[in-house]
Amino acid sequence: MNSLSSRAAVGLFLIVVLAWGVNWSVTKQLVQFLPPLWTSAIRSWIALAGLFVILGLSNNLMIPERRDIPVILSVALLHMTVFSVLVAAGVRFLPASKAIVLGYTTPLWVAIAAPLLGKDTLTAPKLAGALLGLIGLAVILNPTSIDWTNTNVLLGAGMVVLAAMSWAANIIYMSAHRWIASPLQLLLWQVLVATIVLTGSAVITEGPPHAEWSWKLVLLFLYSGLIGTALAYWAMSMVNKSISALTTSLGTTGTPLVGIASAAILLGEPIDMSLAVAAGLIVTGIGLATLGDRLLRGQATASG
Repeated sequence: MNSLSSRAAVGLFLIVVLAWGVNWSVTKQLVQFLPPLWTSAIRSWIALAGLFVILGLSNNLMIPERRDIPVILSVALLHMTVFSVLVAAGVRFLPASKAIVLGYTTPLWVAIAAPLLGKDTLTAPKLAGALLGLIGLAVILNPTSIDWTNTNVLLGAGMVVLAAMSWAANIIYMSAHRWIASPLQLLLWQVLVATIVLTGSAVITEGPPHAEWSWKLVLLFLYSGLIGTALAYWAMSMVNKSISALTTSLGTTGTPLVGIASAAILLGEPIDMSLAVAAGLIVTGIGLATLGDRLLRGQATASG
């Protein structure tokens, strides 16, 4: 399966947004049973098994070339390990709805950091988008929304923001990498490396996992590993072949909105005014930054 019809691509893309949005509420529940490292490690093992089947059936299993090893390590360590663990640790102390809004500030950090590193040009729309996003960040971190007297809450917010920055660093590196194999073909290897690192870290720091296993816990892990990770990663790789980068970038801004709604439905978390305003500002900022990047690339193409 190398390409998709427009209808199939849009359908898969909606699945990705829903899967990732709901996964934050699922992760919030998982870390009540197990520490963040074991939560991420077990989920990664399940995702690895799922991806092995999916990629095997679609003939996308291959041995990576040496020149692709840096990008495998980048995705595995910065996104699948650091981002995953920091988010899992952060949602222990934060509502899932607020955590997902903070976590999806990633494009804003890309818009800010890439020009500073000489990897991009800062255009007016991107600057405006970054400023709007930072204002949204300030809204959600204001003392009436986040309890500044609670050290754990501040720690949780800080970890999720650091997670977003780690994902941003990975995105910046991937944009500069000269790919040999496709991202889809390297996906299994990225998850394999992340699984090994996560499991080793969990064993060293936490010892064997201790949890009261139940059908609820098993179902939560199956959703997070198979739907929220394996299916979502595969589907996103397929969607990227069939839908423009602008459409997917703008479309993923719906993920925090899904996350807020799912947290309200599944966890009973309230949607307060500061959360709604912050989400609106950050989503709008990401949209502006994305459009600014598209405009810059269009100008570059026109000028040859």
